[in-house]
Amino acid sequence: MIRRNPRGDLPVVHDSAFVDPTAILCGRVVVHENVFIGPYAVIRADEVDANGEMEAIVIGAHSNIQDGVVIHAKSGAAVTIGERTSIAHRAIVHGPCSVGEGAFVGFNSVLFDCAVGEGCVVGHNAVVDGRDLPAGLHAPSAQCIGPDTDIATLPQVTADGAAFSEDVVRTNNFLVQGYRRLFPDPGSETLDLPTDA
Repeated sequence: MIRRNPRGDLPVVHDSAFVDPTAILCGRVVVHENVFIGPYAVIRADEVDANGEMEAIVIGAHSNIQDGVVIHAKSGAAVTIGERTSIAHRAIVHGPCSVGEGAFVGFNSVLFDCAVGEGCVVGHNAVVDGRDLPAGLHAPSAQCIGPDTDIATLPQVTADGAAFSEDVVRTNNFLVQGYRRLFPDPGSETLDLPTDA
């Protein structure tokens, strides 16, 4: 479902993306080309700051937002998901937050008030809260990473980890094509992308 927020902002979805009919996109959301948004995902840009303004939630090209993912932002903060990035089942990404290109965020993980760098892997059930992760780091499953975490102790993403991330992207890009054939008009409104997004 594509719907306006109380301020009147309507999501902008590239016509090559696939949004599952059960997903909800609300407000100032920008979805770029060849993105897969799975069943029951919720991407909601509806809170404003003290001046009534908000930044967009932007999903980069060729990325996938899997089943049950929630993406939201506090007080109109920005959320940016880079290109060729995977946000796996039931993860929560809460702005202010950015996730770099080619990153993988595992099942049930939580990101808040952080920047996850290019090519990072955030393991399943991990929490990254108030601590930025430089490019190429692996946040192990079930680990809580906060402002006091010494990120020098975190491992680098292995070649196998990077290959896994790329395979998830490739698989979901294939799903975009297949589901678009099955649901040529999933009932979502599609608009031209703004040049400033």
